[in-house]
Amino acid sequence: MTSQEPETWMWERARALLERADRVQRQFFQPGRPGARRPNWEPPVDVFETPTELWVQVALPGVEANGMRVEIQGNGLVVYGERPLPHAFRNAAVLRLEIPHGRFERTVELPAGRYELVRSELVNGCLFLNLAKLDQ
Repeated sequence: MTSQEPETWMWERARALLERADRVQRQFFQPGRPGARRPNWEPPVDVFETPTELWVQVALPGVEANGMRVEIQGNGLVVYGERPLPHAFRNAAVLRLEIPHGRFERTVELPAGRYELVRSELVNGCLFLNLAKLDQ
């Protein structure tokens, strides 16, 4: 920080946090060209570990269960699919667009070991995945 005055320091810190939040938002929501087959956005995830399992929570607002796939590929968990723009909005003028839509893909690196997906549940716009550790 460039100043020792508390008021100036607080404003500099707040500005830095806002800039960081803006960078994170751009990282997760990068609109693509219409018709593009590559993912347009990455959903945020939380990962929790116990001695016998992993829990992964993926934020997927507006995504139906049949609009996504989950795979374990090597040492990663891949969640991908599509969140379509609601049909009623397709001819509407966009005044604000903060919730991403289109194709998404998120790869989460898993801790070393072997895993089996034992449970998958979509609740209130979040996908909950339970992976059993096979190397016990």
